[in-house]
Amino acid sequence: MITSGYAFVGVLLGLAALIVWFEKRKAWKLFKYVPGFVLLYIGAALLNTFGAFGDSKEIENVGGSIRDLLLPAMILLFLFKCDLRKIVKLGPKLLITFFMTTVSMIVAFTAVFFVFQGLVGDEAWKGVGALSASWTGGSANMVAVQGILHAPQDIFGYVLIVDTLMYSIWLLIMFGSVAWSDKFNRWTKADVTYLNAHTGSEAGEADKPMDLASLLSLIGFSIMISAAATWIGTMLPDIGIVINSTTWTILIVSVLGLVLATTPIGKTAGSADVAQIMLYMIIGIIASGSDFTSIADAPAYLLIGALVLVVHAGLMTIYAKLTKTELFSLAVASTAHVGGVASAPVVAGAFNRQLVPVGVLFALIGAFMGTIVGLLIAQILAVI
Repeated sequence: MITSGYAFVGVLLGLAALIVWFEKRKAWKLFKYVPGFVLLYIGAALLNTFGAFGDSKEIENVGGSIRDLLLPAMILLFLFKCDLRKIVKLGPKLLITFFMTTVSMIVAFTAVFFVFQGLVGDEAWKGVGALSASWTGGSANMVAVQGILHAPQDIFGYVLIVDTLMYSIWLLIMFGSVAWSDKFNRWTKADVTYLNAHTGSEAGEADKPMDLASLLSLIGFSIMISAAATWIGTMLPDIGIVINSTTWTILIVSVLGLVLATTPIGKTAGSADVAQIMLYMIIGIIASGSDFTSIADAPAYLLIGALVLVVHAGLMTIYAKLTKTELFSLAVASTAHVGGVASAPVVAGAFNRQLVPVGVLFALIGAFMGTIVGLLIAQILAVI
């Protein structure tokens, strides 16, 4: 049984390294269906379920301190790729579709939770709020909202299962939609010519090779900014249920990350990789507090997650018919919400390779907004 904080961190890092090595070096087909961080979550949770991690105050303190330090730094680095100047160039039609997708998610989460909240516990709104952050942003946003709301780890385990399962199904549907996009566009009488105006105009910038200077700069400055934002967050007042010191910290690094993304600092090589390492560590720490013996409660969360996507799809179909919107922007915006940076560009590429940057930028908008929208939805769920 592990009771030392150092051994606890070592096991999580070793497990993460092993999973990433197999994912990147061996390219097993398993990783096409199950992301590496989900396997890390399952592995760490199983270790805790079978008693590998002892009930140690040292483990709790070390894990909590590392998570609180890395979370703001991770969000800051993820936002380095978000360039507002490119987002503005997308054009109003695509942006309107993206924001209507967000609105449909807010309505879907609110309506479904209002009807089915009796099937889950009193603190379920915290977990479902974290899920909404993932489905309006990404995994980093979900972790951020979980940290802000202090959602029970068992509930967070359920919503992570829902997130993974529903994401896989939804991605399959989005890929399949390419085959009938022409029929859909004829049904909505959509005009697709405006997309051609952006084709090839958002060429991505290749990252420079990562070296010691870029690596140490990213780690050093992101953690320094994280510590400073955390200190400032503790000085600001709490507002309502969800605006607390952690919320202020996340908002500070989110705005700062967005600003830095427009400067040469945002182009520092390796920011996404360093942020990904931090994400793995945070996921591992969170998972280490989960216990799968209570998995029997998950079906209620699976039902809520599935119905949220059904309502979301229905609302977006109505929007497309009323506004004569084409399927491409609907599918990519929806994937950017439910999936994120890793999947939205892939779905965009399935429609048209030259429009891949649209998927990237949609996902980056979601990465910035996800935490804020997730907290908004959580606030609504808390009072209904």
